[in-house]
Amino acid sequence: MSSGGIVPSVSAKKVFVYSDPEVGKKHGYTFDGQAEDDEFGTLYLYTGAGTEGHQQLAGGNKSLLEAGQMGREVHLFVAAGKVLKKKEKYQRYVGQVVIDPVLPYEERMAPDRNGAMRRVFVFRLRPAPGATLHLTDADAVKPATKNTVVEVPTLPEPVKLPAQTSAKDKKTENHATDETTSNVAGGARKVIRREGQLTKAFQAHLTAAGHTHKSFQITVAGERGTLTPDIYDVTDNVLYEAKGLSTRAHVRMAIGQLLDYRRHINVPPGLRLAVLLPSKPTADIQALLDRENIALVTQKEGGFEGFPLPPSSN
Repeated sequence: MSSGGIVPSVSAKKVFVYSDPEVGKKHGYTFDGQAEDDEFGTLYLYTGAGTEGHQQLAGGNKSLLEAGQMGREVHLFVAAGKVLKKKEKYQRYVGQVVIDPVLPYEERMAPDRNGAMRRVFVFRLRPAPGATLHLTDADAVKPATKNTVVEVPTLPEPVKLPAQTSAKDKKTENHATDETTSNVAGGARKVIRREGQLTKAFQAHLTAAGHTHKSFQITVAGERGTLTPDIYDVTDNVLYEAKGLSTRAHVRMAIGQLLDYRRHINVPPGLRLAVLLPSKPTADIQALLDRENIALVTQKEGGFEGFPLPPSSN
């Protein structure tokens, strides 16, 4: 039994994570639970600690994020009903997990216990190498009951993510992790980091140019999870989707995301779409973007080419 939260044990070299979706539900959000499987397998989402104001990567959140670096095992429990005549809840052991090496957490907006919107960290947990998670149908993240769009202000970076050492990667491989999956995760991790760095650099560029920018958090009725565009430039009414590589596959994905996001957000008429890339793609991909009336902005030394966007021809 436990009151919940993140409980590190230095002596045992373990971190115990107690997930209780009902706690978040009381405040108006339901992020915790098993998400839909992706190419890397089972994924469990867990909302970090902190009930007032923006959550920080400190205390229990820091312990969970850095567990792998500190050589600590992470064990996941899920609330399984109240203890009679007590505040505590029974806890069902799910299994040993690790923080997703590709994307350790997502930042989302959710009300705190006073109803004020704030940033929360939703950690992405995977089964530890060789472990099987004992999940039930009841553990799945519940689908949204209605469409919602929440504005996401541009928030300062809480702390720099800890570096993932090669020693840690080797340790994972020694636990019989599939080599191909490990390589894919490593490559994906680099792309995600490049995308994040590109997004932050462009946000700083927008701010320096006097532009206001933000994003949106979109939920769709009947679906689990959230949709989050990369950047919305309020000043120029432009929605940007950034990619860490300038390949055809990444640009095609960005196009699809932009068209999907556009259907849900409520912005002034005349919204323009743009893809943000680290370098220029091939001429044919540029022609594809031009045909779809999607602008292209690429990073260059000291700034960004294609920004500000030329006046609309429509």
